[in-house]
Amino acid sequence: MLSISDFQKKQIIFLITSQGDKLSFYNDNVVVKDKNGTIKHQSTCYRLFMICVIGNISITSGLIQRSKKFGFSICLMSTTFKVYEVLGARMEGNTLLRQHQYAYVGTSIGRKIEQNKIANQSATLKQIRNKSEYLKDGIEMLDKLMEALKTETDYLTIMGIEGNAAKIYFPRMYENVKWTGRKPRIKNDYINVTLDIGYTMLFNIVDAILQVYGFDTYYGVFHRCFYMRKSLVCDIMEPMRPIVDYAIRRAINLGQCKNDDFEEYNNQWHLKYTRSSTYVQFLMSAILEYKDDIFIYIQKYYRYFMKMKSIEDVPVFSIRR
Repeated sequence: MLSISDFQKKQIIFLITSQGDKLSFYNDNVVVKDKNGTIKHQSTCYRLFMICVIGNISITSGLIQRSKKFGFSICLMSTTFKVYEVLGARMEGNTLLRQHQYAYVGTSIGRKIEQNKIANQSATLKQIRNKSEYLKDGIEMLDKLMEALKTETDYLTIMGIEGNAAKIYFPRMYENVKWTGRKPRIKNDYINVTLDIGYTMLFNIVDAILQVYGFDTYYGVFHRCFYMRKSLVCDIMEPMRPIVDYAIRRAINLGQCKNDDFEEYNNQWHLKYTRSSTYVQFLMSAILEYKDDIFIYIQKYYRYFMKMKSIEDVPVFSIRR
């Protein structure tokens, strides 16, 4: 099983493709060539953990075979960052872990995860230098909601607290711009679209690490199980979402994320493909700052589930200040 020392040496790569590009394998390297055969990218298979390809590309069967041999995943995404296939490495047959997953019932782990998420939302707002009274009030309210989750409660109450936290947190995170608020997957403005892109990137990384340990990623501890929804990935990434949120706020302030980078069609906003590389760069840079932290958090979660420890031992993911 992959150790943290091995994982630290691994690369997570996002590639923006052009029409006619080909992804193949040569001399233990993953190679991307354009339609003229010119090499655009090359990475050794020994260092790869995951390669995400955005746009249309052809893939050789030999590469798929090597991805299993060398233990890296290939994530295929549309030009709108929608994942349509994940190929390659995953751990099969960890039946004991899955028995523990399926045997768990209750809301205790979900409560701890949401408490962790709200704590990180508060910590992220505290990173903002010039705090208005509006922002300070929000931090105080989030801290109170976090305290409310320290005792056992039911699923609907936890969901209500999470929803209230979001109503407090998002308007304050983006108080520096005119914004109508968070609306997941609606794509009604450039901030919501960028949040969806960032969360998708984070989701795929978390999913790949969970599969290293053999989790059933469709079976969550808090998010309800729906057909084809990876509920466990949704659970585990909850405390990590503020990484993306703050990266977008910073990008807005630096002029890297702006309204003009998007176009509207079919009543939805979409990032212009020519601007994709800029957005991938600043989002991935923020996420990869926490690459090792994410791996260690999931590793601790695996050990927690295998030993079925006390609820107080549920691992915590911390946002650095």
